[in-house]
Amino acid sequence: MGKNHKKLINNLEQIRRSADLTQQELSVNAEVSRKSINAIENGVYVPSTVLALKMAQCLNCKVEDLFKLPQN
Repeated sequence: MGKNHKKLINNLEQIRRSADLTQQELSVNAEVSRKSINAIENGVYVPSTVLALKMAQCLNCKVEDLFKLPQN
């Protein structure tokens, strides 16, 4: 996504909390570190396609529910 990743709409934290999961629980289910989940939620890191798909599967939602581009 390069330098434009700051424009990415990130709903991961809201959806994770709605699923009543901690960052640690999601990280175990998605097979990544808790720090990775934290970095994604804070917009520091944009996940790979594979990780985004794993997180969506763990949260029983679509990748598009987690991450969106703003409407132009």
